[in-house]
Amino acid sequence: MPREKKTISELEQKYDLELGKIVENIKKEKAKKVLLQFPDGLKPYATTIADELESKCKNVEFFIWLGSCYGACDIPSVPENLKVDLIVQFGHSSWNYKDKELSS
Repeated sequence: MPREKKTISELEQKYDLELGKIVENIKKEKAKKVLLQFPDGLKPYATTIADELESKCKNVEFFIWLGSCYGACDIPSVPENLKVDLIVQFGHSSWNYKDKELSS
């Protein structure tokens, strides 16, 4: 049975998405290309979340990672030509990759 479409307000009642923190970080880092990675449970709502972020972050391109996500240590192998400025992973754990090089 497909999941019904939910609004951001409905999602934020169930999940602590921390969208305000994400918007703040995008602006602080002056990111122009942002990759969003979701666990399977949130993937059906990925476009709703991306649309909300787009409405708050002008001139920022958002990409949704559709590959697997097995936890906070599962960083996607982003194609070099995409040149992503920031990866935002939605999940249960908090990780800070500032000043660390990400490689596959």
